[in-house]
Amino acid sequence: MRSFANLAAMKAEIGNEVAVSDWVEITQQRIDLFADATSDHQWIHTDPERAVRESPYGATVAHGFLTLALLPALLVNALHMVDMTMGLNYGLNKVRFPAPVPAGSRVRARLSIAAIDDIAGGAQIQWAVVVEREGGDKPVCVAEFLMRRD
Repeated sequence: MRSFANLAAMKAEIGNEVAVSDWVEITQQRIDLFADATSDHQWIHTDPERAVRESPYGATVAHGFLTLALLPALLVNALHMVDMTMGLNYGLNKVRFPAPVPAGSRVRARLSIAAIDDIAGGAQIQWAVVVEREGGDKPVCVAEFLMRRD
């Protein structure tokens, strides 16, 4: 895990990859719980038998938004901002899902600091995030993730 003592230390790393999270397993149970939470029960996510027969991926796959929803947890897993007392998800600029995440896969995030802007009471950080699947040849999610922190 990478630690940053303060915002100045982070600003010195703008443009650089600063951390890589641990691997996180995407189980069928996690996919089903996300389907329940979002009421998105499309068969490609929740019906393993049908997915084997009819899906081009040969298995169920995670919702793209499930992968996206993991970004804050992957970030916290990968780095610690020592002087931060509060952080908020502020939004996303660009998001793409170039490859699927089959059930049973493991994913991790590569985090780069794209920009840091001073704002009243703190800073807005633009993270360039690439989520990769273990053994995959393409990212499963590429996003510009915005957070605000004190």
